[in-house]
Amino acid sequence: MRIGISCYSTFGGSGVVATEVGKALAARGHEVHLLSPSVPPRLLGFEDRVTFHEVTASPYPLFEAEPYSIALASKMADVASHHGLEIMHAHYAIPHASAALLARLAVDGKLKVVTTLHGTDITIVGSDPSYLPMVKLAIRASDAVTAVSQYLRDETYRTFKVDRPIEVIPNFIAPFAGQRPDCRSWLAPCSSPILVHISNFRPVKRVMDVMKVFEKVRAQQPARLVMVGDGPDRAEAESYAREKGFESSVRFTGKQLDIDTVLACSDIFLLPSATESFGLAALEAMAHKVPVIASRVGGLPEVVRHGVDGYLEPLGDVDAMAEDALTLLRNCNLRKTMGASAQERALSTFAEAPIIDQYEALYEQALSGSKTSVDLGAKAR
Repeated sequence: MRIGISCYSTFGGSGVVATEVGKALAARGHEVHLLSPSVPPRLLGFEDRVTFHEVTASPYPLFEAEPYSIALASKMADVASHHGLEIMHAHYAIPHASAALLARLAVDGKLKVVTTLHGTDITIVGSDPSYLPMVKLAIRASDAVTAVSQYLRDETYRTFKVDRPIEVIPNFIAPFAGQRPDCRSWLAPCSSPILVHISNFRPVKRVMDVMKVFEKVRAQQPARLVMVGDGPDRAEAESYAREKGFESSVRFTGKQLDIDTVLACSDIFLLPSATESFGLAALEAMAHKVPVIASRVGGLPEVVRHGVDGYLEPLGDVDAMAEDALTLLRNCNLRKTMGASAQERALSTFAEAPIIDQYEALYEQALSGSKTSVDLGAKAR
């Protein structure tokens, strides 16, 4: 198949998953064209059968802002026409799915649109009255729609009242090279246990809860905290560490391409988010035998089994999360048992191959017309 994949070029889950799907499809012999504002972080080096297309919006004095959605639709139509694309897989309802629907019209309907919902396009952006009608149209008019968790599928039905099938295809773990370099010598010079958090440092990630959990843990046991990523709440977190006097025990690394190396040297992963449609960062930690302590929200219970792969606590309960961390740090055997269970679940339940099988089957169904889309012209006739 000749497949286009459109995504944001971010360190977040949607950009990671879209890129890994593309690479996995290319490895199976499909021709993949990746469209994004810049090269996604996971598209490192040359990938056979993967072509990257940069989407840029030309500035024009009439527009108050650069019309990225139109530029994206135009690029999709151009790539589809010149490369004979059969599928355009849009990761996020807006602007990617809505742009793909415009591109489909531009190429006379000779393009199937598959939309994957990742979370904020539904729970935050999509439910905004300003965007709700267009998100609903993108869901209804796509040839196939997937959600990364049962929670997100249910939330989509609840928010948009759509009556079309939405298939749950979860995120997955891409194969990684076995042994990683040992980074403990510089992450924890005194051989202290390492707690890690990885995110975009936005309010939904509740970065200050991470800091408060660590503060409580450190009060009872020496430990190090590694904060990977960047975003609007980083400055507050750094300031809190300085004010409370434990800045020397916290390392803010900024955005990192090689999170596998960090996770391979970690002991506990903290994810006290306000919501997670899936929790890809937690899954990646589990793949490295790192138990997860997270909020019992969104799709996280579909990934982390409480008391088996880690702990799930009520949103905002930093006391319980700190106690969980101390329990794991004081009981090495329990931590290793949970870590081994977490890795087994990550590499079996969320293995790449069977999930890519699901995407291939979905593409075939879309191409065969077994899952039909809404006729965009029907409302006008």
